[in-house]
Order: sequence, then structure tokens, then C-alpha cells
Amino acid sequence: MVSRIACLNLPEFPLQILLRAHPDWRDQPVAVVDRDTAQGTILWSNERARESRILPGMRYAAALYLAPGLRAGVVAQNDIDAATGLLIEALRFYTPDIEPSREEAGVFWMGASGLSLLYPSLLRWAYLVYEEAMRAGFEAGVVLGYSRFATYALARASSRPRVEVSESDAEERARADAVPLSRLNLDADTRDTLARLGITTLGGFLALPGTGIRKRFGERAQSLHRTAKEGLAAPLQPMVAREPARAVVNLDDPEGNLTRLMAVIEREVQTLARRLDERAEVLTGVALQLEFDDGTTAAERLHPASPTLDLMQVTELLQLRLSGTLTAHADARGVTTIRIELEGATATHAQTDLFAARPARDTAAAARALARVRAELGDDAVVKAVLRDGHLPEARFVWEPVTTVPMPQPRSIAATPLVRRIFSRAVPFSPGRSRDASAELIRHIDEGTVRETFGPYVISGGWWTREVQREYYFVRTAGGRSLWMFYDRRRMGWFIQGEVE
Repeated sequence: MVSRIACLNLPEFPLQILLRAHPDWRDQPVAVVDRDTAQGTILWSNERARESRILPGMRYAAALYLAPGLRAGVVAQNDIDAATGLLIEALRFYTPDIEPSREEAGVFWMGASGLSLLYPSLLRWAYLVYEEAMRAGFEAGVVLGYSRFATYALARASSRPRVEVSESDAEERARADAVPLSRLNLDADTRDTLARLGITTLGGFLALPGTGIRKRFGERAQSLHRTAKEGLAAPLQPMVAREPARAVVNLDDPEGNLTRLMAVIEREVQTLARRLDERAEVLTGVALQLEFDDGTTAAERLHPASPTLDLMQVTELLQLRLSGTLTAHADARGVTTIRIELEGATATHAQTDLFAARPARDTAAAARALARVRAELGDDAVVKAVLRDGHLPEARFVWEPVTTVPMPQPRSIAATPLVRRIFSRAVPFSPGRSRDASAELIRHIDEGTVRETFGPYVISGGWWTREVQREYYFVRTAGGRSLWMFYDRRRMGWFIQGEVE
């Protein structure tokens, strides 16, 4: 029996994820950037943006000059992984054999053999897969054929959503050979070099001897040539479906006692943990949903300090979180249903070692302490400031959750630096509105409020989102404080950004 394989291609997958999050942008020029600053680089752009000559590789600032109404955003790898996972789960209804591409997001191969008893025809099956992707909010193309790379090349050959079925292996190969190289994952310089040699299609490229590809055209071309040659016959390598470690407990009577609820939860966690252990996995998180007698629900999700097999640690975290949940739902007349799901990951040798070297400072114990704080106060209770590129001082850092405690790495310094404490929001210094920054500052100097100033240090820009013009000063007050202030010309007022200690 000849095996059949299909390729599902979601062109410009990160761009589609961005448009899915902002459906009101669909009729406007849109681009995905690597970072949300004027110097950010365009990674993907839609057809409306391309009409304004906005192409990948261009700077965000230059793109805004070409299309002032350009909408842009950053699509994180976590968002891509989450969308990929949701799509795979939806597609498993149509086939258990699904292989996502490891190199190109939005490309999936699906096994189509043995489905003739379930569907009137494989063409009908391909249309159902196409409709499922469209229901999920993605434009897609489905090509059903006989080999991995040929179906991939044909799926990439069209910019419009479609469904195609190759009737024979020979027909598929002939059509794949005619696919333009411009539709494949090949850099522009290599394509131009090949075009000067008269090679513009996949068939012409594959006719070249493989031994000289790397030397003449580089590693990228060699990788594509080898993948295409081997991919014509390579078998499907599907991702193994893992059943979730999940349990539902319906209580006979509403229960509001923490101790008795924990006894039920602990029993189920132990049972589910054994299921993870059988799959050589360790526990990375717990999702808990409680249904109360009055019809309300509470959903909680917590994570231990690190992937673990220590159920006592997990039970302690659950008890801390559940205590706060029951207090918040004290009027709900008790819990009637408990839903528990354990999240697992493949265990490493270090996570299962019984005897491990222990440093003088136990960072694992510190991480467990932070996990207990998160369990009781919420996942956002423990955060750290992480530097990032930004135009304004308040945009130069973001708060990220703390999950691990690294070992300290102190550096020797010649002089102790001044600490500039920044406020979460700039504090108004004067209620007056004046276009003359110097006159306002001189008034405070005359009144004795301000003794000494250093500045101005001008920050002007932000026109790609909202124009900003600030004049920063270091101000020494009569009370001995050293304030970090700015005058905002658009709002015509003085603000305290922070303080030097």
C-alpha cells in the first residue's frame, strides 16, 4: 500500500498570530517586528504593507515613513509555540500522525494513510483539515501527495489558500520540479546567483551535483539541496500524542474544610504523578479547578521551583494556594467538584539523581521559598527588573517573574555607584502649566525649594507611537534630596522621574 502524506502550510505564521490577536488590523498595513522600537527590524509584512514597499529586513522607523498608519507588534516564541500546540491538538481529530516542522513555524506534515474507511475520499479529508485551520483563525494551504518535501514545495508555491491533491507520484514530482525557487526558504543572494546561471526552479536546482553546492552557494543552499533530495523519500516522523494526566473528583457533599479537601487532592496527585513517572516525566505544574455549590468556579495554576518528583513540596504549594482560594470563596457553600491536571516534562539525569553535589549556598531551597510565596500570593508576587532596549527611562526595563535564584557573581568596583531610584509613575512636581520650563524652575529656586540644578538633558522622539519631548535635570532641593526630574513640553509640566540616593 502506497503511503499518503499531506502538508499543511500556514504562510507567515507569526504574522497570522498577530492578526489573530488584533482582528481590527486586517485591512491595514501590518508587520511583525523583532522589538517594539524605532530601530526594530521588520520580520514579516502583509500584502497591504508590501504595497507601500515595506519588506522584511527594513527598520521599523523607515517603514513608518513609508506608511504612517503601519500597525506592528512583537510575536514571542512562546506565542508561536502555544499556537502550534493548540493547532496540533485540533488536527489530531483528523489524524494521529502529525509532524510540525522544526525549522519553519506554521508547516505541518500529516499522515493520510488508512483514512479511506473514515472519509468518503482523501480530497474530502484534506478539505476538512483546511476548514479546521480556517476555523482556528488561520489562512492555510493543504497539499496531499506522496513525499514530504514535494508536498511542502507545492504548499509553498501558492500565496493563496487552497487544497490540492496529487494523483500519482510522478505527477507530484513533475509539479514540484516546476516550483520557483523564490517560493522556498532560500536567501535572495543565492537565488540571484542561481538565476544568473539560468536556474530558477526546484527541478533545476536539484539537477546540480550535491558535492559542489556548499562551496559555490553556501551552507543554506546545501541544506536545502540535501533536504530536498532526502525529503523526497524520508518517512513521516510524527509527534507522539501524550494523554493529559488529568482527574475529576465529584464530592458527595459540599466540602469547605481545607484539611479534608487536601486529603482528596493529595490522593489524586499521587495517582497522576505515577502516570507521569511511567512516561519518564517529572512534574512541572499543577492546574486546579474547583466548582462550588453555588455554581461559581475558581481556577488556579502553580509551578514548583523546578521540575520535581517531590510530591511533599507540591502538596505544600497546593495547600498554600487553596487556603487563599477558600478564603476568597467563603460564601460559596463548599466545593462540589475538583478537577486536577499535572503538567510534565521529560526528566533529566540531574532531576533523578539521588546523590548530587550541593553547593555551600542552597539556591534550590531559595527557589522553593519563592515558589511558596507565589503559591500563596500569586504568580506575579515575585518579579525582577530586566533591562531592555527603550527610548524612555520607564521603557528601559520590564518586570519578569522570578523562577530561579542564580548564584551571586559580585564584581570589584573602584567606587560605589549612585543608586537612581525610578518611580513606577512619574510624580507631578508642580500643578502649574507653563510653556517656559526655565521660568518655572527659577521660581522654585527663588522660593528656596531648589538649591542646585544640572541639565537639561533632552530626550526627543517616540514619534513612531506617541511623540515625546522631555528635558531632564538633576535637582538638589533645600531638604538635601537629589531629584531626577523632567519637564514635559507636550504636557507643559514638571515631573519627578526618580531620586538619586
